[in-house]
Amino acid sequence: MSMTTEFERTSKDQDTGVDVVTGAFSYSGRAICEELLRRGRRVRTVTGHPERAGADSSVVAHPLDFGDLPGMVASLEGATTLYNTYWVRFAHGRDDHQRAIENSRALFYAARRAGVQRIVHVSITNPATDSPYPYFQGKALVERALAETGVSYAVLRPAILFGGDGVLINNIAWLLRHLPVFAVGGRGEYRIRGIHIDDLARLASDAGAGRADQILDAVGPDRPTFLELVHAIRSAVGSRAVVVRVPGVLVPVAARCLGAALRDVVLTGDEYRAMAAGLADTNGPPTGTISLLTWIAENATNLGTGYANELDRHFRAPHGPA
Repeated sequence: MSMTTEFERTSKDQDTGVDVVTGAFSYSGRAICEELLRRGRRVRTVTGHPERAGADSSVVAHPLDFGDLPGMVASLEGATTLYNTYWVRFAHGRDDHQRAIENSRALFYAARRAGVQRIVHVSITNPATDSPYPYFQGKALVERALAETGVSYAVLRPAILFGGDGVLINNIAWLLRHLPVFAVGGRGEYRIRGIHIDDLARLASDAGAGRADQILDAVGPDRPTFLELVHAIRSAVGSRAVVVRVPGVLVPVAARCLGAALRDVVLTGDEYRAMAAGLADTNGPPTGTISLLTWIAENATNLGTGYANELDRHFRAPHGPA
């Protein structure tokens, strides 16, 4: 996929329609962008990392500056659909969930001002405005803000994503390859409903073509317990790590210790508690087709051969400290 940092709109843009994807250099944004291009759409991106753009012009890149409302409006003008993947996984520096809510509202307002006809928003399974977890509460408040814009919208609610250069499954595999012991909190019977990144991109692109308001769980066909998931990865990569159950209160402590050693945020306390509370699962029918457990077996050779550092990807300069 080729990119350019030069922002331009042509008469051809107006004739064929343009889609805008937030973060086309990131994980889910890149997958959605590539799916749209495969479907013959013209695509722009608004991104916090315009320096990652290439030299060609398949996708026009524009900086995503939430403090510059006129700039955001200009970058969205002429667009038919906005595909929004913006969010923050955890608080870091000035970025936290409250700030992400405010930024999302600003983005939706800019989209309405720019005349965008449809917004496809990537949320999370089981959001709730009264959730004890800021991530899930924040996602619910962003969904509410989206509904209040008056713009036609679709909300996709994935639990975890896998495939491509995803973090979670890869890093579990990396830990199983490198540690003698892998700890599972509690009985490990809480279920995980993952969706492949290509399935999410397909669902998003399909949703962008509609006009009715829509909320859809973006989930795959498999619902393994976390313990089953860990054992499936362990078997696939040939790990000899001993999988042990530990009291749940120890998991955030162990994750912080690992994070300090890896200079990363491996797992937050809220992420573990939300997962243990069943928020990474749904009871509805699958909307994705790719099996998580089959994908793990088929990709075992490369799975976990390198560690995916979240802070490096999103907050550190490409040539900064290791």
